[in-house]
Amino acid sequence: MIIIMKSHATKKQIEDVISWVESVGYRAHPSTGVERTIIGAIGDKRDKEILQYAETLPGVEKTMPILKPYKLASHEAHEGNTEVSVGSIKIGGPEFVVIAGPCAIESKEQLLKSARVVKKGGAQVLRGGAYKPRTSPYSFQGMEEDGLKILKQVGMKAKLPTVTEVVSPADVDLVESYADMLQIGARNVQNFPLLKKVGHSRRPVLLKRGMMTTIEELLMSAEYILSEGNPNIVLCERGIRTFETATRNTLDISAVPVLKGLTHLPVIVDPSHAAGDWRYVIPLSRAAIAVGADGIIVEVHPQPEKAFSDGAQSLKPEKFYQLMEELKAITSVMKH
Repeated sequence: MIIIMKSHATKKQIEDVISWVESVGYRAHPSTGVERTIIGAIGDKRDKEILQYAETLPGVEKTMPILKPYKLASHEAHEGNTEVSVGSIKIGGPEFVVIAGPCAIESKEQLLKSARVVKKGGAQVLRGGAYKPRTSPYSFQGMEEDGLKILKQVGMKAKLPTVTEVVSPADVDLVESYADMLQIGARNVQNFPLLKKVGHSRRPVLLKRGMMTTIEELLMSAEYILSEGNPNIVLCERGIRTFETATRNTLDISAVPVLKGLTHLPVIVDPSHAAGDWRYVIPLSRAAIAVGADGIIVEVHPQPEKAFSDGAQSLKPEKFYQLMEELKAITSVMKH
């Protein structure tokens, strides 16, 4: 249920409604828009009729049920679209945001070289994996805390906010002490203890769609995070598993406008993991900006042929610069 406050409702009236919602056993999730405040009342549905009493409280305009199973992620629960701040960068606003860097942090030298390329090309956020969940137990698993230390040092030197993956609830506090944004990877999209834990984090979350996850399931995963109190979520379409073998995954480009119609959360695209091949990253990035994505996350490596992880889908510096120039051209055309 959502409680819509009157446009002239006072701060005290809003606080009183929030207190009342919590007094009857529901969690209150206020969202303040340009014209009015909306309060989401989330909890057990069995006694939801009591929430209709809210219409008698001072400052309340009306109550409305939320029909979607993802209550807080839906447009009904939030006026306008959410802008998520990663450092000084806003995702979900007028600017198309590019997150770039290597799949895995291999050394300080490697990340420094990558960061220089990312910065020179004009990307706004640096990515780099310190924990790498891999299909094979014999593959490189990441540098863990040593990698996090390098990420923080390089990010500060390059003056770029950073994002890195967290794979266990036990690691959330550690990872958020080094990175500006926490990534939940495709394999953990329904790791509910992890989702709940990052829901208590002070860091924004980049939530990737699983390779076998429906759009509704992705939004329900976001709901776990939102319901625990963290409103700063960026959704990421990174390709789904289909019968096609020409690419690593199949980029569901239609997911972007579909999600835009269903949720107020920002949506970005990961063309690198979708394709699994650097040759397709630029064309898929063009498609992402054309369908209204808020940004992309791409893999860039100074020497992809020597990469410890996902070298085949990583862009060399010159290709990354080409990508950024093409995105600027498309953005310029779309603004006119």
